[in-house]
Amino acid sequence: MTQRVELATVMDRLAVDEVVTQYAVAVDDGDWAAYRGLFAADGRADYRSAGGIEGDAEQICGWLAESLALFAMRQHLIVNRRTRFGVLEHDTGDSAQVQADYINPMRFAGGDGVSTAPDFVCGGRYSFALLRTRDGWRLRRVVVEEKWRKMTERTAALTD
Repeated sequence: MTQRVELATVMDRLAVDEVVTQYAVAVDDGDWAAYRGLFAADGRADYRSAGGIEGDAEQICGWLAESLALFAMRQHLIVNRRTRFGVLEHDTGDSAQVQADYINPMRFAGGDGVSTAPDFVCGGRYSFALLRTRDGWRLRRVVVEEKWRKMTERTAALTD
């Protein structure tokens, strides 16, 4: 490989990693305009394994905004990112797949004012499919595979 090709690959890795980071920040901050902006025109997300829905970015924004309004604090930690660039149909490297593990502690709004511990924590794996567009790397598909969740007694009472 030439140095130029290697540099381009490094730059793509950084750009793809930035999209994943922006995804976590947008969800945690409830910035739904930023969330929508991360998706390609035909982008979709699937949160069914976490009790959610599957749909386009607009549908997902509505569901996330409603579901996450219960939580005053959200903090996605996305780790162990594995990125692979590949061929999508007749593409020559303008697609990427990222698998990454996550842990997501959340705290209910209107808590007791004393405790700062999360009321709800879940973890699992994301699968991100990205596509290089004229506007940069964008999400084509996000699939959440929730593997576990832990709720406090307070959480269980509110969700029953």
